[in-house]
Amino acid sequence: MTERAIRVLVAKPGLDGHDRGAKIVARSLRDSGMEVIYTGIRQTPEMIVATAIDEDVDVIGLSILSGAHIELFSQIITGLSNNNKDDILIIAGGIIPEEDRHILKEMGVAQIFGPGTATKEIASFIRKTCKK
Repeated sequence: MTERAIRVLVAKPGLDGHDRGAKIVARSLRDSGMEVIYTGIRQTPEMIVATAIDEDVDVIGLSILSGAHIELFSQIITGLSNNNKDDILIIAGGIIPEEDRHILKEMGVAQIFGPGTATKEIASFIRKTCKK
C-alpha cells in the first residue's frame, strides 16, 4: 500500500496581486512529490477555508505582501477552527515584519518563510512536520 502524498493548498489572501513567489513555491512543492492546489490571487478567507476543506489538504501555505496578514490569517484560522479543521498545518511566506511573526505563531502559524528562503527548506519543513 502506498502512502498518500501530502496535499498543500497555496493561497493568496486579500487584495495582493503579486503571485510570482507563490507560483514558484507551488511548482517546487509539486516537483518534490506533493499534491498542490493553487487558488490564484485575491482570495477571501472564506474561499481559502472552503477550498482547504473541499480538497482535504494537510497544509495551507499563505503568501502575502499586502501588510494585512494578521487580520486575514486570523479569519482563516478562525474559519478552520469553526469547521473542526485545526489539524491543518498553516505556513506563511511573503513580507511579514519581524515584530508580527510572534503574533502569527501564537495564532497558530507553524512557520514563516521570508523572501529568499530556499524552496527545499519549505518542502523539508512540511515533510518533517506532517510526519509528526
